[in-house]
Amino acid sequence: MLLYDNTLWLLIAALLLDAVIGDPDWLWRRLPHPVVWIGKVISGFDTGLNRPAWSAATRRTMGVLTLIVLVTGGIVFGLGLQQVAATLAFGDLLVVLIAAVFLAQKSLYQHVAAVRDGLRDNGLEGGRKAVAMIVGRDPKSLDEAGVSRAAIESCAENYSDGIVAPLIWFALLGLPGLITYKAVNTADSMIGHKNEKYSDFGWASARFDDVINLPASRLAGVFLALSAPMAGGSTFRSFKAILNDAKKHRSPNAGRPEAAMAGALGLALAGPRKYPGYTVDDPYMNATGRRQANAQDISRSLRLLLGAYGIEALLVLILAFAFSPF
Repeated sequence: MLLYDNTLWLLIAALLLDAVIGDPDWLWRRLPHPVVWIGKVISGFDTGLNRPAWSAATRRTMGVLTLIVLVTGGIVFGLGLQQVAATLAFGDLLVVLIAAVFLAQKSLYQHVAAVRDGLRDNGLEGGRKAVAMIVGRDPKSLDEAGVSRAAIESCAENYSDGIVAPLIWFALLGLPGLITYKAVNTADSMIGHKNEKYSDFGWASARFDDVINLPASRLAGVFLALSAPMAGGSTFRSFKAILNDAKKHRSPNAGRPEAAMAGALGLALAGPRKYPGYTVDDPYMNATGRRQANAQDISRSLRLLLGAYGIEALLVLILAFAFSPF
């Protein structure tokens, strides 16, 4: 039986497995996570092909080459794994395990919840320490409201590119789509920065990541908006924030889920932010919302996240029945 015959059922199993087990620390302390290996490959290209002495045009060309190798490698490796799985009696289980590794439902919830718990248990310093694990901005510049907004924004953005996007590319293209997506997304997080070192070398990876995240960001915004009542919010206000404010975000993708989250929670998110070495002067999403976010608002964002998880899983289940070969 071809694995593509039951991809959506395998995806449901992977979502359930990830929701229950997540990323167990005991395992990844002993074995390198696949994303770590992807990161090592990208780091090697960065060291060898992103040389300051080279011209901007040359570094941009090397960045394009890096992206081509990552995409080709992801497709070939994913096809190889899928073919191996197809020959094994437990092949479906292997595919489910691999897919679950690249999803981040439980780990995202845990990381965001850690910021809430840090604020509650250890005050501002506890919140800063926890939020530094999930955002790149300067934690020392954040007050309690800033820490809370950063956690909530990370919750929204990472829901899109850490869960919905891998889900979509696995559903469409199986393991080749999933692994290729994670390779490109990891490259964007490592070399897709708009600074002197990476603005040329990381240009191709950043732009391609924008393209392959377009469908996920739109769906993520919808799922979060539909979940608004679970956090005591309004689906209407959430969709209104998406329509009015998402396009104001510097990212063509992050604005959708962040605006949805802002409208659902009645908060003003995004806005000016300080990163090590530079400041981003962005407009707020849902600018009329409350800016003084707190740990309770982080809890509300987590309820919203759980609601979105449920909606996405229900959609996959409906599609699995609709396209079931049996």
